Amino acid sequence: MAKFVGILTSGGDCPGLNAAIRGVGKAALGFYGMQVIGFRDGFRGFMENRTMELDGDMLSGILTQGGTILGTSRDKPHRMPVGGKVVDVTDVIVDNYHKHHLDVLVCLGGGGTQKNAYRLAQKGLNIITLPKTIDNDVTLTDVTFGFDTALGVATEAIDRLHSTAHSHHRIIVVEIMGNKVGWLALGAGIAGGADAILIPEIPYEMERVADAIRSRSHRGKRFSLVAVAEGAISRQKVHALRAAENKVAKAKSRADQASAEAELKQLEAQHAGNTMRLARELEELTGLESRVTILGYLQRGGTPSAADRLLATRLGTGCADLIKKGRYGVMVAARADETRPVPLEEVSRRLKFVPPDHPWVGTARRVGTCLGD
Repeated sequence: MAKFVGILTSGGDCPGLNAAIRGVGKAALGFYGMQVIGFRDGFRGFMENRTMELDGDMLSGILTQGGTILGTSRDKPHRMPVGGKVVDVTDVIVDNYHKHHLDVLVCLGGGGTQKNAYRLAQKGLNIITLPKTIDNDVTLTDVTFGFDTALGVATEAIDRLHSTAHSHHRIIVVEIMGNKVGWLALGAGIAGGADAILIPEIPYEMERVADAIRSRSHRGKRFSLVAVAEGAISRQKVHALRAAENKVAKAKSRADQASAEAELKQLEAQHAGNTMRLARELEELTGLESRVTILGYLQRGGTPSAADRLLATRLGTGCADLIKKGRYGVMVAARADETRPVPLEEVSRRLKFVPPDHPWVGTARRVGTCLGD
């Protein structure tokens, strides 16, 4: 009896999603004789029962396309805005799963999707996930699809900024995405030859960065290029956040707790615009003009790289293999040249941060890159 497979994409879009959909779909349809249905716009589309048949014609020609033919959203099953309220629609999703007689639901997404998928698995649904995100922050997989393409885009941007920076005595600060981790900024910074790289895992001291730039200027270097992860944070701000978190933990009354939580939220909100403030402070400390480039969503668009197409296809076909075997409650992880199922429970617990002793960090230090510490 053919198995019925549902697929959705959730969270932010990224290059390689269509390649992964194609990998799952073509292997399930053509190799294993399964039936495949897509759900539009993530978990919201699943809740609203908006479907798309994924047959051979629909899967044809999408390998090189960016984005996702299914559409996506960041809505969570247990906290979804509906009719002006935030409600738990998990039971509706479970009902729709059974109405379509699904044997498995395949969820393509990053860290948030892994957590939401695990919640559905706890409700008794057969779930398999694939790790996608340009941030490369999903744990227990060597890499996520989307990362390689974004790394190439960010590196090319740094390359282009080098040419304009070389024409002026300026500091060029480029903000690179990555959410709470620094993989993208670190990789692009090394590949692009950035003079300083600031990532969340290594809190920086502003004076150290300024010293590195002044030293370059004294050696006759006409410019300095600083690659900043969007989550990069100063050592001073880390101490302030930890103090605020301790206040929340030690609050004895509701009033004290409310006050401490308000202080913590204010500190967290202040992080918005951090790159602009960083550029202004460097300008003041060094006496050099600074310019800021924020790459933003540019890094998430466009045609997926060959590496991402290969990875997404490999993970997709590996997913179909697991469906055939009836192996559920897992994420399909990339391990060397193979794919391996890893328990969703373990994946949903934490993010994959850059270890302070990671080879990339050592590489950056040995070529003289300032990491701000």
